[in-house]
Amino acid sequence: MRRLHEGGRIDRSQRIDFTFDGKALAGFRGDTLASALLANGIGLVGRSFKYHRPRGIYSVGPEEPNALVTLGAGGR
Repeated sequence: MRRLHEGGRIDRSQRIDFTFDGKALAGFRGDTLASALLANGIGLVGRSFKYHRPRGIYSVGPEEPNALVTLGAGGR
């Protein structure tokens, strides 16, 4: 994972496993989806509708404008 070993507002004792585009990834309680994706080395989260240009993570917050995701079974 690409993240600091200490600090921040996540709970490193509670690991959360999830899949994104068919890849099994892991995050921690307190992560946003954007921060968990960045920690796993995922930077491309979508493409523009008109020109299909790559879109990356912009704000790392819960209101990420470049990533449209669908929560599947068990999503909260």
